[in-house]
Amino acid sequence: MKASGKDGISIRTMTEKDYATVKPFMKEHFFTGEPLGSSTGEPVHLQNEKDNDEYHLSMIRQETCLVALQGERLVGFVLAGAQCPEDVEKHRKEAEKMEDHAWGRICRLSSKVEGQVNLYERYGVSRALYSHITNVAASMRGKGLGSRLAAALMEVGRAKGFPLMVAYCTSFYSARQKEALGMECIYSLSYQDYKDNAGRIIFKPAPPHTHFRVMVIQL
Repeated sequence: MKASGKDGISIRTMTEKDYATVKPFMKEHFFTGEPLGSSTGEPVHLQNEKDNDEYHLSMIRQETCLVALQGERLVGFVLAGAQCPEDVEKHRKEAEKMEDHAWGRICRLSSKVEGQVNLYERYGVSRALYSHITNVAASMRGKGLGSRLAAALMEVGRAKGFPLMVAYCTSFYSARQKEALGMECIYSLSYQDYKDNAGRIIFKPAPPHTHFRVMVIQL
């Protein structure tokens, strides 16, 4: 897909070649701003790096990922891909084996939520388009680019016949953006209530990031 706006920003399907630019962009703009990882002070971009690269490339190969370009300059992207009921148990096992670093803890939280949401039975579907990461350059925030990327992803999902799109939002702002596009919050977990076996709160992001939210829209 390819779409252009009056501001000179074009949105198109991401290619494997693009990932060489997307990966350092994530380090600069995503990992420094994602509430859970950034609140730990750990180098999250280096944790589980090899497996994450392969996961991202596997989504790119599905032609379900997007880049936003201003001329030749990358200013935003979406990583997204298909998921099915079997992935719930797969993700649980993968998360259990991860180290006790920030990324491992984030994956265990996501897996716990994924199991509780029961998405596929709730909607009676056998697959969903999972919006993994939507991110824009710091200089472009507040200008609606993230919403344009999310809306463009919905169009990709419709064109590929996905019955619904789901996003796991760790950020207050990402959940608000998705809600403005018609996505419904079907699950919410307060970070204050997510604790380890000793009763200690695992994640303490700064306000207004207080909840992990699951947002869904039927396509």
